[in-house]
Amino acid sequence: MSKLTKIVMVFKRIILIFILFTGAFVSRPSLMAQKVQRVVIDAGHGGHDPGAVGKFSKEKDITLSIALKTGNLIKEHLKDVEVIYTRKTDVFVELHRRARIANEAKADLFISIHCNANKSTSPYGSETYVMGLHRSDANLAVAQLENASILLEDDYHVQYEGFDPRSPEGYIFFSMLQNAFLDQGLDFASRVQGHFRNHVKLYDRGVKQAGFLVLYKTTMPSVLIEAGFISNANEEKLLASESGQNKIAQAIFRAVKDYKHAVEKIPPPRYDETAAADVSDEQADTSSGNPGGGTASSVTGPATDQASATGLPVFKVQFMISKTEKRLTSPEFKGIKEIGFYFHQGMYKYTSGNENSMEDAMKIKKDLDKKGYRDSFVIAFFNGERISIDEARKLLKN
Repeated sequence: MSKLTKIVMVFKRIILIFILFTGAFVSRPSLMAQKVQRVVIDAGHGGHDPGAVGKFSKEKDITLSIALKTGNLIKEHLKDVEVIYTRKTDVFVELHRRARIANEAKADLFISIHCNANKSTSPYGSETYVMGLHRSDANLAVAQLENASILLEDDYHVQYEGFDPRSPEGYIFFSMLQNAFLDQGLDFASRVQGHFRNHVKLYDRGVKQAGFLVLYKTTMPSVLIEAGFISNANEEKLLASESGQNKIAQAIFRAVKDYKHAVEKIPPPRYDETAAADVSDEQADTSSGNPGGGTASSVTGPATDQASATGLPVFKVQFMISKTEKRLTSPEFKGIKEIGFYFHQGMYKYTSGNENSMEDAMKIKKDLDKKGYRDSFVIAFFNGERISIDEARKLLKN
């Protein structure tokens, strides 16, 4: 076959893929999402495809755990959002099928979760990709690594029009693909990186573009998250640990929430320099026992003293945490009733209210929600120590 013939065949393939890709948007009544009501979470790899392998962990297991944790947070805190998983167990799902699941569900957002890897153990940090032409050899290498999963599919030559993920030349067709959702994808990706940087303390490698097969057939804003390097000893420990996975899931959840508020033009949640009411702190409150395994001091008012005198628990609404102590008379607290704080696990945690019942505390929470503190949640104290809500309810029954 002559060189000219090969070039003609490549361009024919480019035109065919471009037509197929752009035609995929016809079924969507509106390209720009007005609401975020359905999110597809894709745990990378699975089954006989382990993904990248570290010294003691596999990418497929880490991504599944983070995906399920992220989905649970969305279900719990964003009641109007439906969560769909491309896989919920350790099974192999073809890349084209993952995109089809999202398209058939008419999803408003597609999130593919992965771990990065490198031959060197030095690279570290997180990066989030949107569909596009790679602008560096490093971006191409990441795409090639993730796209190599198609080689485990029986009919990949048919499904991907003869595309070879190992060939750099094969990526030329991605330069023809203009993702109609690129701006929204970039918006969400930047939010993911921001929360990774601020709350997980991962080094920010930035928002990038590359030719990922799992993204190019989706018909909604889509991103591929590389949550850290499994090939780096420190990051593998983070990625494989329960606490690390919780932090990563919380960061992705926060990005979803922020993005949803932006799309739906809802006033954004008000974060302090660390976060508003901490999601992990809220989860800890639902368990029995004293959160964090220690006592917590608090600045309390007359209602607390009165309740303590009668042997009853006190309900408050936590709405902000801060690394530094804030004046309770600060203008930012204007309009918030009975402000207090307690120091716990190295953070100042600010509360509103001193209530004798959960119902009264929930009224305060609704008021805080209207003021923009949408992460607020109810906590309980007894004799100056924070206790779980379950314990508080038991004390009220006795």
